[in-house]
Amino acid sequence: MNTINWGIIGAGDVAEVKSGPAFQKVENSNLIAVMRRNAEKAKDFAERHKVPFWYDSIDDLLANKEINAVYIATPPSTHLEIAKKCLAAKKLIYLEKPMTLNAEEASALNKIVTKNDTIVVAHYRRKLLPFLKVKELIDSNIIGDIIFADIQILQSNENDIITKTEDHWRLKPAISGGGYFNDIAPHQIDLMYYYFGEIENSTGFSHSSKNNKVDDLVNGIINFKNGVQFRGIWNFNANERETKDECKIYGTEGSITFSFYGEKVILTSAEKNEVFKFTNPKNIQQPMIEATVNYFLKKTKNPCTVKEGLEVMKVIDSFIS
Repeated sequence: MNTINWGIIGAGDVAEVKSGPAFQKVENSNLIAVMRRNAEKAKDFAERHKVPFWYDSIDDLLANKEINAVYIATPPSTHLEIAKKCLAAKKLIYLEKPMTLNAEEASALNKIVTKNDTIVVAHYRRKLLPFLKVKELIDSNIIGDIIFADIQILQSNENDIITKTEDHWRLKPAISGGGYFNDIAPHQIDLMYYYFGEIENSTGFSHSSKNNKVDDLVNGIINFKNGVQFRGIWNFNANERETKDECKIYGTEGSITFSFYGEKVILTSAEKNEVFKFTNPKNIQQPMIEATVNYFLKKTKNPCTVKEGLEVMKVIDSFIS
């Protein structure tokens, strides 16, 4: 195998810009098929993006022998069952986050994945330049030993950091697992895990201000095995004037500050103060998809394993349980 031929299952809003076109831009990668339950929308996506095949059935897409890899981009409630189908069809898998509806399902998926199965979880911020710079600064010890990290995500319920859909499925726990927290927090928690390593334990509290079973206020703490402490708060009912998107990592010799939706990293240390600026790609998942393709072609290691995704889901559940 020297080329990855992709089929997308769930060619919706995220696949439209964040990921879909990237499969056609990465070397040794082709997007050859898309699938949506709505045949008209599947055909429309295929025609606009010049994709040869379109389907309204998962089974029909998986039956296409030209396809050797599948991007699962449906809502989380369907991820486990679709992943099982793809594994049975011997397809390589790039699995959108949250990787499953909850940690229980993530554990079930982890148990059935063998060393011969190839799945990458789409925690794509791991491969974006701002977050790679943060890791580089941490590893360089320029701010000394890391003591703790603090995240504040304060957004209104009409925020512009979360992809909107016609049916607002992200606010339906049976489909998304919770609310906006469940949708975006995997990115933030995964980066903390990526930076600081194994987790000893985690706990948190959550609240639904509208009493609708959708938690819009969540706070939690993590104790990492290396002694680093973490605290974070997510509020999706904030006043527009008080919106915030910030992570600050404190060390014995300084701090690193950055935004999860920005392109700037601020270093404050005993040695120097510096601002690093970056430009993220238009199709923001492209660097992760490139890493995934290289992994599928056995050129590099898995950029984010199911086991790693499971650890993130455990934290997510511990914050909202």
